[in-house]
Amino acid sequence: MRNFISIKELSKEEVIEVLDVAKELDNTDSRERRKLMDGMIMTSIFFEPSTRTRLSFTSAAYRLGCKELGFDNPDQSSIKKGESLRDTIIMVSAYSDIIVMRHSIDGAAKFAEEVTNCPIINAGDGANEHPSQTLLDLYTLREELGTIENKKLAFVGDTRYGRTVHSLVDGLMMFNGEFYFISPDVIQIPDYILKELDNANIKYKKLSNYEEVLKEIDCLYMTRVQKERFDDINEYEEVKHAFRISKESIVGKCKDDMIILHPLPRVDEINIDLDDTKYAKYFIQARNGVPTRMAMMALATDAIKSKVKRKEMNYEVVENKEIVCPNNKCVTHFEETKNRVVKKGYGDFCYYCNREIGK
Repeated sequence: MRNFISIKELSKEEVIEVLDVAKELDNTDSRERRKLMDGMIMTSIFFEPSTRTRLSFTSAAYRLGCKELGFDNPDQSSIKKGESLRDTIIMVSAYSDIIVMRHSIDGAAKFAEEVTNCPIINAGDGANEHPSQTLLDLYTLREELGTIENKKLAFVGDTRYGRTVHSLVDGLMMFNGEFYFISPDVIQIPDYILKELDNANIKYKKLSNYEEVLKEIDCLYMTRVQKERFDDINEYEEVKHAFRISKESIVGKCKDDMIILHPLPRVDEINIDLDDTKYAKYFIQARNGVPTRMAMMALATDAIKSKVKRKEMNYEVVENKEIVCPNNKCVTHFEETKNRVVKKGYGDFCYYCNREIGK
């Protein structure tokens, strides 16, 4: 049994294993595949709206022979009556062989891991992380580019609140990626992530436009500016149309083999006239969520036994009696936690939401 809470908790070998298992399952006879998790129950609990993530996990479950329970609206659960996340997870665990959870609170998945022995897959926790999206992104990059080693990516749009960006950066750090973060200042990549890059000697630049790097990058990773993450709606209004790409701005101006990815949904940041170009891979990317999430579920439940050693987390963790995380959207501000802090050589960080302590 294993959890998929954070890409940081996976080794390079573990990531490659997930991608390899996903490829194998995608090519497995459907009748044989449905035997893998026959008799098991996946419970999906989604406290935030989702289309691709929720439906692809459901599709993955059915293709593995697994039954599904769950909800996609917290108003239909006892949360509406005031039940804590802690109690919800404990109760759901009693009915499940695996839990897939999306939550609006940063660090909710890491907290859930503390209160159950049931395998958990983090389907996105606030603005923090989205490991299943990262693994399907890596799967897509490998399928389309042939390798994920030494690739240059430009992340365009909301790199501050974009959990898909944060997790993919962590994932590609293992493969010596090089990054360009292209955002308005108010939604530029957080400093705590740049500290990790600096510590790992990973190359990156913060820029204000993407045109200057189109001839260099292997992948243009577009993101939606997420209205739901802003405390100040005026800030959102100022940046909501910060970047838009179209045939006119891309075709003939980028590397011939560059690809465009987007975690979706899109609003107006990618014109539909790009959809039929050879660069557009975002719908293939969404489709790749099914085999990738099949692999995660099978490995998490030991339906397929992992053949690689689990990554050891070599850092000190200390507990505190009071809340110490400065992020007011962290789970420590909503649930009774152990207020854990991770101590690293370049700073102290919240165990749950990864924000730097003392900043």
